[in-house]
Amino acid sequence: MNLDQEPLPSEHVSQLPPARRRRARRSLIPASNDARAAVLENLARKAFPSFEFFLFSLLGGAILGAGYLFDSQSILLLGILIAPLMAPWVGIALATVTGSGRFFFQTLIGFAISAGLIFGSSLLAGTAAQVMPAQTFVQAIIHSHLWWANILVLVLGSILLVTSFVRSEKHPILPSVMLSYELFLPLSVAGYGLGSGYSDFWPNGILVFCVHLALATLAGLLTLVVLGFRPRRVPGCFMTLVIGLLALWVFGWLSGGTNFILDRVNGLKPTPTSQGAIPITQTSMVSLLTPEASQAINVESTQTPTIQIPATKSPTNTPTPQATPVYALVFSETGANVRAAPESETINARLPNGYLVEILPEIQILKGITWLHIRTADGDEGWIIQSLVVTATPAAGW
Repeated sequence: MNLDQEPLPSEHVSQLPPARRRRARRSLIPASNDARAAVLENLARKAFPSFEFFLFSLLGGAILGAGYLFDSQSILLLGILIAPLMAPWVGIALATVTGSGRFFFQTLIGFAISAGLIFGSSLLAGTAAQVMPAQTFVQAIIHSHLWWANILVLVLGSILLVTSFVRSEKHPILPSVMLSYELFLPLSVAGYGLGSGYSDFWPNGILVFCVHLALATLAGLLTLVVLGFRPRRVPGCFMTLVIGLLALWVFGWLSGGTNFILDRVNGLKPTPTSQGAIPITQTSMVSLLTPEASQAINVESTQTPTIQIPATKSPTNTPTPQATPVYALVFSETGANVRAAPESETINARLPNGYLVEILPEIQILKGITWLHIRTADGDEGWIIQSLVVTATPAAGW
């Protein structure tokens, strides 16, 4: 059934004012109650979760877990392509504006089961990571933070998915992939982090998933209202108000309000420049390195993060020979956490990409992950994952 071609009763339309008559002809919802009920029933059947929905959720979750396990973006994209069509999510929004409590809980439970399958599959992959050799976490770090680009893709995907779902009988695959990418990737990284024991990914991934889900729900409800699916009964008005306010509160609270822009969108919280620190660019720093170290850094990067080094003290007349310190640069687009101890929940600082640190002699290896004892330009000490930095000075055996 093509909703765009649903006929309107001519006797009803002719009685409307000209402006409302034009809007009625363009509306997706028929004016008569019987025709409107038929349209909603058809959409409800399309949005109801099926066995294939749960099966592909399980398969997609397993592949996403493998993508984080091997830190492979290609495997993650494959998992998203296999993920099921996000029809139950549209059903949740549709049941909200129509005030259908039974259909709302059916689609909500179906969506929750799908999310649980993805989370559980990734948790098993994280458990397997504990017995594997040391690995990098580039993809996990990226998808456990909020980014403006992801927010834009999420909103656009939500609008396109709802619009395509109610206007066409065809499956809106591309908008569904856009929404799955923004919902399932952070949910999967949360399961992977819980299973692997790496604390950052577990809470961060859940928070990102909740923020994305809340924003997608707001966009979906507004899209349905614009398309003509407005609440016409008390239950619909009540559910739309409650779900809308709840989604708005979750988005505002978890994203940190005004701190959302500074703390979470860019995933970094640079340490303020200390007095006497000298800002230099990554390109100029590379020119001071040895040939071996300079090859390890992408000098063609357009980023020019501020690198802070302590101001040189005035030389004395009787200098004391000391061992050459070992320096390294933070080499991660999302920055790196400096912890009070390896795997500690206490984060002393968050360093941006390109920040210069001094490597201290102590090294610890826990669960296949190498932790380095470092000192920042401000003199603060802490522990950082070795894979997040690149040496800036020669160091035998490091």
